[in-house]
Amino acid sequence: MMLENIKAYLSKQGVKYIKPEKAGQHQEEMEVLKALGQAARKEMQTLAKLLEERLAPFKMDRVSNWANQAQICRPHFWCYYRAPEDSLDDVAMAIRLYGQPEKWGISVEVSFVERKKSDTTLAKQHKVLDLPIAPSLYYFAQEDGVSHRVEGTEENRQMLKEAVRDGRVRKVLVKYDVPVTDSMTEDDLLDQLMEGFQLLMPYYDSCHDTNELLQ
Repeated sequence: MMLENIKAYLSKQGVKYIKPEKAGQHQEEMEVLKALGQAARKEMQTLAKLLEERLAPFKMDRVSNWANQAQICRPHFWCYYRAPEDSLDDVAMAIRLYGQPEKWGISVEVSFVERKKSDTTLAKQHKVLDLPIAPSLYYFAQEDGVSHRVEGTEENRQMLKEAVRDGRVRKVLVKYDVPVTDSMTEDDLLDQLMEGFQLLMPYYDSCHDTNELLQ
């Protein structure tokens, strides 16, 4: 099965990793967890690299780690892609895992790296709202620190524009989901992810058209 380590690792979301030598009776369990996390990340790196070959001139960043700094397992890996002329604080394209082992997939998004953002990054990101939303895409809006899915309709686009202007919504991503099934081949997955990139490219371009930032 394709990406089997990723699928298995999705069930470990939020599990605390302890270094095996400090884990006492859980030593073996922690060794298995670490090996699974590393194997899952490797699968994501391989996939991200294959995608990069199709996405030229875009280059991939590094894939996120299997655990965060607090040593909590983080199976929803992500990887950002940038054009050669993009700065680190610019809006980029990314892939990100979502879901649980029984229902999961990879989404493509137009977004930015929070810890690299500058004073203008959010204003650039808001420009995803300048274009009408294409069918099969959706918004992911952050309100009071919590992000939630918003259906991609013209009505919601206008509502989000207003919410951004009022400061109620801090950021809005545009996303495309590719559900992963057991019968899928790697090529199927790559083709569908590429479809997502093509659908999202106009929104990425809009964020890079800095002539007029959303007032």
